[in-house]
Amino acid sequence: MTLPSSADLAADAAATGITGFVAAAVISHHGHVLLVRRNPDDYMGGLWEIPSGTVENGESILDALHRETLEETGLTIDQVTDYIGHFDYTNSRGTTTRQFNFAVTVATTEPVVLTEHDAHQWALPGDLPEVSNAVRDLLTAA
Repeated sequence: MTLPSSADLAADAAATGITGFVAAAVISHHGHVLLVRRNPDDYMGGLWEIPSGTVENGESILDALHRETLEETGLTIDQVTDYIGHFDYTNSRGTTTRQFNFAVTVATTEPVVLTEHDAHQWALPGDLPEVSNAVRDLLTAA
């Protein structure tokens, strides 16, 4: 399986006027996917999401994927197995961000160490807690 390059993904997004990028990891384990819950006082507080974070200036999307997954969960990505698409959303500044979503494997699934969220759970794609419609569509399409 060949992953699209970070440069190609960024160029496609920029061609549509999108300049804010987020990299997100879909981490599966025994049919369940790892979800983390946003802190109540954050933008979209209380919403469950897949581990994700902002691609910094000068950083590739895949580099951000590895960094953000480790920062947010304490888990190290072993392999990026698939690019599973993107969705666009309005961020806290009122501009559009594109979230690039990748299926990944991790070296070990525990312990999950949260630094930016208040809870985590392993959920079945057909029995998700309160997630955005975009995340629900992403996780139930597979």
